[in-house]
Amino acid sequence: MERIPDCTGVLLAGGRASRLGGVAKGLLRAGGSSIAARSLALFREVFAGAFVVANDSAPYLHLGVPVIPDAIPGKGAPGGLHAALSAARTGWVFVAACDMPFLDARAIRFLWERRASRAVAVDWERGFEGLHAFWSRGCLETVERMLAEGDPSLRALAAAVEARVLTAAEWREVDPEGRSFENANTPSDVTRLGLAPEGDGAG
Repeated sequence: MERIPDCTGVLLAGGRASRLGGVAKGLLRAGGSSIAARSLALFREVFAGAFVVANDSAPYLHLGVPVIPDAIPGKGAPGGLHAALSAARTGWVFVAACDMPFLDARAIRFLWERRASRAVAVDWERGFEGLHAFWSRGCLETVERMLAEGDPSLRALAAAVEARVLTAAEWREVDPEGRSFENANTPSDVTRLGLAPEGDGAG
């Protein structure tokens, strides 16, 4: 299948993972490989390129892609989105959190096909999924301005750029249980999702 044109896959790995004792969440293992390695392998298949946004580059340097720090520190996921848009050399980025073990090419393509002029995301049952979303570089000026003015949420940024937001009902057509949005925030999540710490398991 052809790659999605003019788009870069970006993993955001800037969180401190305080609820997991500071572990680099992207290095949690799923099926013998780290989540980050699996996600980047998928991105190489689906997109023209890939990179990681992380203020601590050391855990991710071995993955063979550029690791970019936040340009505006201390802004959380919106700051990571800003870094992704600033560093991309394509018209679009697909941003995902580094601790999402079940990213799926078919679901990603489904979302791409429903994009609007500047962004597309999903409002899932648990909330707005701005870290499983496509954002165009046309959003950069707005994102930068809003970060300079305060601490906007990803939902607020999406509203400001007039993103298309799919409903949960629409998303269930491709991902009925919302597996794409699962992520590892707590030790119970790690257990529930069948993940293992770095160094455990095969591979």
